[in-house]
Amino acid sequence: MWLTGAAVIQNRAEWEISKMKPSPAPRHPSTNKQISLYPEIKGEIAHKDDKLLSFLKDVYVDSKDLVSSAQVKAAETHQEPKEFRFIPKGKISIVEALTLLNNHKLYPETRTAEKIAQEYQLEQKDVNSLLKYFVTFEVKIFPPEDNKAIQSK
Repeated sequence: MWLTGAAVIQNRAEWEISKMKPSPAPRHPSTNKQISLYPEIKGEIAHKDDKLLSFLKDVYVDSKDLVSSAQVKAAETHQEPKEFRFIPKGKISIVEALTLLNNHKLYPETRTAEKIAQEYQLEQKDVNSLLKYFVTFEVKIFPPEDNKAIQSK
């Protein structure tokens, strides 16, 4: 038997209502003694005051974390990293690889393998292999061999 949407909602509502309600926290033994001595207090404890509940609805609490002096000192001694990278140490992105290859090609005396390895935090042997086996694309335009070729504007 399949239930309709309304029946499912009704069954779920009945199930939620029939659940056991959480019991209040146990009272301290001295409080139990006071309640047993004065039975009128028991009625006052169970009574809900509508006026006080309406006041509670008007309360707004805004909380801000206070920074302790220990946290301030820890923050002052903590040094920020010089550079934030999304790629872990020992790895470089395609853009970084093309940039370092191009810079090495343009300025080989200043952009040496040692400096590149230090800057990008790479292994020296990896940088040497990168510079040896990878080259950036280079566009060369050769002049036409005959004068009859159409000149570009």
